[in-house]
Amino acid sequence: MHLRRTSAMSALEIREQDLKEMGSLIQSRVVLEVSTQVQSLLDSMDTTTLDIAVTGESGAGKSTFINALRGLHDGDPCAARTGVIETTASPTSYQHPHLPSVRLWDLPGIGTPCFQAETYLRQTGFERYDFFIIVASERFRESHVQLARAVKAMGKRFYFVRSKADQDLRASQRRRPTRFQEAQVLREMKEDCVRQLQRQGLDSPKVFLVSSFELHRFDFPLLQETLAEELEGHKRHVLLLSFPSVTAAAVQRKKDSLRKHIWKKALLACFVSALPGLPIHLNIPMLMNTLVSYRRNFGLDDASLGALALASSKPSRELKSQVCSTLGKDLSENAVHSILSQAALYGQVAARLVKNKLPLLDNLVAGGVSFVAAYYLLHTALDSFAQDAQRVLGKAYSFEDDVQGSLCYPPDPGFLFD
Repeated sequence: MHLRRTSAMSALEIREQDLKEMGSLIQSRVVLEVSTQVQSLLDSMDTTTLDIAVTGESGAGKSTFINALRGLHDGDPCAARTGVIETTASPTSYQHPHLPSVRLWDLPGIGTPCFQAETYLRQTGFERYDFFIIVASERFRESHVQLARAVKAMGKRFYFVRSKADQDLRASQRRRPTRFQEAQVLREMKEDCVRQLQRQGLDSPKVFLVSSFELHRFDFPLLQETLAEELEGHKRHVLLLSFPSVTAAAVQRKKDSLRKHIWKKALLACFVSALPGLPIHLNIPMLMNTLVSYRRNFGLDDASLGALALASSKPSRELKSQVCSTLGKDLSENAVHSILSQAALYGQVAARLVKNKLPLLDNLVAGGVSFVAAYYLLHTALDSFAQDAQRVLGKAYSFEDDVQGSLCYPPDPGFLFD
């Protein structure tokens, strides 16, 4: 019981950073004005675009890599076309299945005898892309370096991806079965790629070994981390949500990014309850939309679990069995209403603490309680979905499961009166 109450206390406590950001926003006592401001902040985040260019020589695996980033297999009806010959004659955009503002662009192949990097970039509309991923399956050549230099000269970032690392590992193991050491082979592969690029005159190239069929292996997690570090603001947030989470660290980064915006969602929901005569449950559809997006962001919806089961060769039911949180198993309006009502009933003390920090909320009496209830709901749901996602990954890829316990029940807020 003590652990349950400790969890509840952490969920019902409002983060100091959130209170500061709310305080800087709420300068008006007019609900409609503040509501419009909050909605504008959320809209700017939801409409932020991210355009990623993927280029390289024909047959390097560009399209398969794009499909992997979108959480799709090559046979999916919405997947980018793949083939052993060049299948892309002009820049082709592929929207992310859940985030339409994220587009991955499959660019025509490079490496033809008459290849000119500057001409290529003009023809493919270089200005629309946030960064470039340059893919090679065997070795990096002069055309790759020409393109990288031209991209840099135009003020854009680029990253080298050495694809099909899994295939090369298996080939190496067949050639020297008694002396095969995976770590050594991978180190040699990366060092060889760096040497090839440096020989062409490129200093300190960033090279990532990747398998599009096994994103959890090799350097894809490092690539994801590097991209997130070098993007800022909403674009960083959008990247974290759009890329598949294949490690516990990636799940944590995604959770941390989503957590920063909980207060906006909760504040907007509380304004509904602040209006005279409107009960708290009227904000449930708004909160349900947020919870559904959380579940999808962590890959816990049926479609995502099915895709992961296919990629990891694990039965879908085994992966679903790792989803044990209350809302993970039953994301329904009844379940949400129950948690909100409980939090509202016992959240009077926390609501007073919020209004002490933010005096301008004094005129939102019902809204103050509703804010704490919505904040509590989203905070706990985010934590529990993240734990579910880590358990699912552990089962899919046989990771060590270091998730102790789960939020499989709404914590008891009774600690407020102990």
